[in-house]
Amino acid sequence: MVLKNPVMTASGTFGYGLEFADFIDLSQLGGIIVKGTTLHPREGNAYPRMAETSMGMLNCVGLQNKGVDYFCSHIYPQVKDLGTHVIVNVSGSSPDDYAECAARVDALEHIPAIELNISCPNVRQGGMAFGVTASGAASVVRAVRERYHKTLIVKLSPNVTDIAEIARACEAEGADSVSLINTLMGMAVDIENRVPLLSIGTGGLSGPAVMPVALRMVWQVAKAVKIPVIGLGGISTAEDAIAFLMVGATAIEVGTANFIDPAVTMKIRDGLDSWLDRHGCASVQEIIGVIK
Repeated sequence: MVLKNPVMTASGTFGYGLEFADFIDLSQLGGIIVKGTTLHPREGNAYPRMAETSMGMLNCVGLQNKGVDYFCSHIYPQVKDLGTHVIVNVSGSSPDDYAECAARVDALEHIPAIELNISCPNVRQGGMAFGVTASGAASVVRAVRERYHKTLIVKLSPNVTDIAEIARACEAEGADSVSLINTLMGMAVDIENRVPLLSIGTGGLSGPAVMPVALRMVWQVAKAVKIPVIGLGGISTAEDAIAFLMVGATAIEVGTANFIDPAVTMKIRDGLDSWLDRHGCASVQEIIGVIK
């Protein structure tokens, strides 16, 4: 899959893309990764499920969506001709769920790729996320690869001890690319009312606070696998994006920054072009992986 530029949007922060059409020309993005999609509709967690932090935000939305069949019948007709790659983020509670959801997306002609969210809880193993063990990650990728025939991106969890090992396991089972990082587990407390700020206590931390962790993990994974790596986590400026490219990412995703500035992706794309021009680079390829 060839991107017109390396700037994509992160799942869960950009809706289906249509919500941002008043702010930017969607066709100028490298790709749009739509919100998490599951085999069956999900209500998500109770409110409150978002909380602002000093350097980002926490969320426990819980993959609220109307299911893959709704996406295929109602959303796909609206996004299939946006002029950029539309990628579906696929989630599930078992390898079979992932595989069936992916198979239904596979039938959509103008969806060139999926991104597997393996940070979901494995209901058969007491709720432990698939992505925290190499064997769990491999089981999902293996099941999906048997039924999905286009570009397969696997989104890795940072809540692990050795993310390179998990990336290699995904690569061995047929992943075409890995994206990282998903959110870090965090918590915030209302000290006046003595309760957590989120309904379920904990949630995923995103935004500028996670960028140093994300950079380190992208750097490690890029050296560990031969497949392309997509970097994300706290990117809000062109300079942030360039740092990810330099440590080995071949593309990036912008997430939480979209909530602050709905046109931030275009500013990052234009800033990246300007930086390359100022430094005499003919292509972004000249800076990818320069930091060994």
